[in-house]
Amino acid sequence: MNGIEHLPGWAALIVSLLLIVGSSIVLIGALGLVRLHTFYQRIHGPAITVSLGTASLLLASMLYFTVAQSRPVVHEVIIALFVLLTAPVVSMMIMRAAVYRDLRARKANAGATEGDVYSIVDEE
Repeated sequence: MNGIEHLPGWAALIVSLLLIVGSSIVLIGALGLVRLHTFYQRIHGPAITVSLGTASLLLASMLYFTVAQSRPVVHEVIIALFVLLTAPVVSMMIMRAAVYRDLRARKANAGATEGDVYSIVDEE
């Protein structure tokens, strides 16, 4: 059985650092959700930290299981590709939906400038 007791010191150090960095980034994003006031401010925390925090955690997982099993473990690459491709798109679509909703309601603090967007909304 390969476990943490059989992991070389250099690998344990790198895995620990990656886990600390990844979890710190995710914690900062979660604190941003709590501290920021508007939706448009809150969306930036998770949008950025999902990519960076997930990448660090997945790298730690890849390194740990590659060293522990003495063979390349790349399952996490598929997860990383999926997260890195979908997270920015989902964040952008949520932000666009919020801007559209706020412009339809004529909110003063909508996340976009009035300009042409109001004329598009008025045409509908």
